[in-house]
Amino acid sequence: MPRKSKLLNIAEHLVRAVYRLHVRGIGDLPPGGCLLVPNHVSWVDAILLQAACPRPIRFLVYEPIYRNLFLHPVFRLLGAIPISSRKAKDALRKATACIQAGEIVCIFPEGELSRTGMLLRLRRGYELIAHAAECPIVPVWLDQLWGSIFSFQGGRFFRKLPRRIPYPVTVHFGEAMAHDRAGIALLRQRMLELGEAAYQQRPLLHGHLALACLRGLKHHQFEIVVVDGMDGSRMSRGMVLAAAVVLSRQIAARCPLKRIAIMLPPGRAAVIANLAVMLADKVPVNLNFTAGGAAMASAIRTGGMEDLVTAGPVLKRFGDLPLPPHLLLLEEILPPLRPRILFWRAVVAVTPWRLLARILRIPRQGDEKEAAVLFTSGSGGDPKGVVLTHRNLLANVSQFAELLNLSPSDSILASLPFFHSFGCTVTLWYPLIERIKMVTYPNPLDAEKTAELIHKHKITLIVATPTFLRGYLRKARPEQLASASLVVAGAEKLPRDVANAFREKFGKEVLEGYGLTETSPVVSVNLPEPPKSKADDEVQPSSRPGSVGKLAPGIAAQIRDPETGRILSCHETGMLWVKGANIFEGYLNDPGRTAEVLQDKWFKTGDLARFDEDGFLYIEGRVARFSKIGGEMVPHEALEVKIQEALGTGNEDTRSLCIVGIPNAAKGEAIVLLSTVEIDLGALRSQLLERGVPALWIPKIVKRVPLIPVMANGKLDLQACKAAAMERR
Repeated sequence: MPRKSKLLNIAEHLVRAVYRLHVRGIGDLPPGGCLLVPNHVSWVDAILLQAACPRPIRFLVYEPIYRNLFLHPVFRLLGAIPISSRKAKDALRKATACIQAGEIVCIFPEGELSRTGMLLRLRRGYELIAHAAECPIVPVWLDQLWGSIFSFQGGRFFRKLPRRIPYPVTVHFGEAMAHDRAGIALLRQRMLELGEAAYQQRPLLHGHLALACLRGLKHHQFEIVVVDGMDGSRMSRGMVLAAAVVLSRQIAARCPLKRIAIMLPPGRAAVIANLAVMLADKVPVNLNFTAGGAAMASAIRTGGMEDLVTAGPVLKRFGDLPLPPHLLLLEEILPPLRPRILFWRAVVAVTPWRLLARILRIPRQGDEKEAAVLFTSGSGGDPKGVVLTHRNLLANVSQFAELLNLSPSDSILASLPFFHSFGCTVTLWYPLIERIKMVTYPNPLDAEKTAELIHKHKITLIVATPTFLRGYLRKARPEQLASASLVVAGAEKLPRDVANAFREKFGKEVLEGYGLTETSPVVSVNLPEPPKSKADDEVQPSSRPGSVGKLAPGIAAQIRDPETGRILSCHETGMLWVKGANIFEGYLNDPGRTAEVLQDKWFKTGDLARFDEDGFLYIEGRVARFSKIGGEMVPHEALEVKIQEALGTGNEDTRSLCIVGIPNAAKGEAIVLLSTVEIDLGALRSQLLERGVPALWIPKIVKRVPLIPVMANGKLDLQACKAAAMERR
């Protein structure tokens, strides 16, 4: 078996002086010849792989790069095999011979460096070598290299400072795969699973959310972190931290129970209250005050909450809802504490963050302890308490930050309620931890006011639902959204006509994403195309219309048969299961429901999905939004699109129709069309048949309603829709 030369061993010691290498799975490396297939993130991937592997590796390298004046000596040292389009067969034959002689050969199956940090389309060259050599294929994942000076993060190689030295890198070797079973779909799945396992080892995931917030606010403490859109008040990062510290001590003294309810709309008070609860090492539970009395009572009862942080104006509006017995009114508590806040502002200014954390007795580790609870019905069913841990929230903040790579000059519109998972993670914890400014406003449906705020404060990131985008189409002027460089839509499927109308009016692409409360919530998102280094560069696709983007870093996925649970090819349509550090721990006090959706850390999303060969995820529909009629599955969303096309109503400002399935004795279910406009059912049927819609799909019942029920986050309220459909005509 070939051994490393002395020169390679010396080079390895030099590499380990700059990089802190964590090597996993090396024991799974086959003893003889094999083919390594790693992801390709940076210019030093080959060097780090060689340093991690106890045996010499022969790399296949694109010949122009192999001949590079500076890199050529390194590649010669590594015994690399040059490959080009003209001499591909010679290179493949040499690689095959090396493997058959017992050597390790490595090929980067993406064929190029990733300019997004995401796994690109896998090329079939690795299959030709493996089949010719009849050798095992070993998938490898290089983690944390995205962001190093040798990666393209920030739109450039080399021209950035290293984040730390020694720089941490994980090299995770996977189990060998038989050469005749390692097709592209399965290899991609295995590589992402290795990426998920490597991501789980990142040290930041062991931390405590309060500690991450303290560190994020202490650094650059004089910068503005929150602008309250209601009164225009501005608070620096240091002042927010000082106010939260003082309030946290009041909460710790007055509230003996672990979970603290919060009922506040997005604003500086809600930001301070959530941070204060976290600094007190307690669990904030933002209550959905739009869900109605029964849902509120259920959440309070399930969470065992006796303390509520709120404000008088909120009580005045929602005081008829059931509330915990002990109320902490901010307008009564905070004014007398102003001298203490000013004192703590001075302490924050001069005290190192680690010492400050010790003074405040913030735990160093939170990890899998409960950090927050969000009550959700999804969009149908009884409220469920989704338990999110410190690991979950820290992971998703990190994943989102890695995806978007925003700068300190960026700002985010925080109008989504904090009881909504996207509002909680992305517009609350993310700006506190990262160096991002938030502009808050309590009502995301008030498009006229939020558009004014976007224009006034030059907001660059807008997160919205299709319902909110329709509001901008109706009430906002193009110049008001000119500063927005990113418009991300989620919560429900983005209609193409809404996206097209938004692009035509504002000149902005709407980037669709996907997530669930149980995933903290971000799973995937489309991204802007990376900049070109040269005019003739090929653009690596970062977004694809109709998809919800690629998976966030550290998330693995499987497509399974919805009925049998059998794992399918990721290119087939089936039930989407995901795994990652951002996946919740379970439903609060509900082991039965938890067991239904969690199996060996894999989460059953309830959505039917597939991936294309570039790794873009397509959500084909929610299982709850299908009807089974005469043994055939009828997709509600697809039918809604066809009806909108037939009626010519796709570009309207508000949702005007909804398909609902109701019980039917003869066929199991019947399709009901809820509509806010009058519809000629006969004419509609004719037009749908002309468009190729199966007769079985066409609704036989149309019910006129004043409006289509939606929830506070803009998603369809499926329970209310079904209740409307089942009301007697």
